[in-house]
Parts: sequence; C-alpha cells; structure tokens
Amino acid sequence: MNWGKAKVKLTWNRDKQPPPRELITSVHGCCFKDDNLLLVNLNHRGWDFPGGHIEYEENPEECLKREAYEEGYVTGTCSLLGYIIVDHNENPNWDENSPYPKVGYQVFYRMDIDQLHDFKAKYEAEERILINPIEVTEYYHDWNELYQEILDYALRQR
Repeated sequence: MNWGKAKVKLTWNRDKQPPPRELITSVHGCCFKDDNLLLVNLNHRGWDFPGGHIEYEENPEECLKREAYEEGYVTGTCSLLGYIIVDHNENPNWDENSPYPKVGYQVFYRMDIDQLHDFKAKYEAEERILINPIEVTEYYHDWNELYQEILDYALRQR
C-alpha cells in the first residue's frame, strides 16, 4: 500500500493476543451503540475511528477506553479484534531515526458502547456521529479494503 510517499506492507492479523506493547504504534476501536458505528470528526483529519497512541503505563485496552472517551465521550466494553502489521522493510524512505519501529502494530478493538456521555469537544474531536456501518465510506475519506475487512470482522463479533 502507498502510505504518503512510502510503500508499506499492511497485513491484518486476527490474533487474540496483543503484540509486544513497545511495538504498538496506535490503538483504534470500532465502537457500536446498538447497530450503529461511532465516528469522530478529528481536527484537521476528518471522520475516523476513535484511537491514538498508548500513554505511559497504559495497556492497549486502557488506551482505547481513554481515546474513545476523549474523542467520542463514550464508555463501554472492549474485545480485541486483532492488529494491522505495518511493515516498512520494503520502504526505501524508512528512516532509522523514525519514532516508529520498522515493523509496528496498529491494534483494533470492538467496543460495545454502554453510555453516551455529553459531548464537550475538549480534545481533538469536533463532533461525533453514529451511523449505519454501510454508510462509512460517505464519511471516512481514506477508507480502504483493509479497514472494510476489520469493520466486517467487528460486525460479526456481536
């Protein structure tokens, strides 16, 4: 896959064990309230899944719960879906000084939302919406077949 100016190999893995924490570059969630998918409108990026970087002493699930609350003002129960392996081995632009590992992981969870809190837009999200998952491409402009595979898998994990 072309990722910016780089060629990166992305592979979806449904492993139920998270990869080594030090190699996780981000954590994301397919968050559902009833049959609707939560998207957050992130400043300068547009509509996306809630997610972000792990903070000091967090585990991946704690990270998703924090990000889902900060960006979407939701809380719920999480289950690990798997992760994307982000492999830069064939990327001639990869820099040894990069803050990201040559092979890193983006971890994905399914969250079943149990509470929608008042949306305050205090963090990086301007708004939130709950949509029918089949409408995701109308909002998420960088949607791709890998994300579709993850969403389809999340929908089957009810």
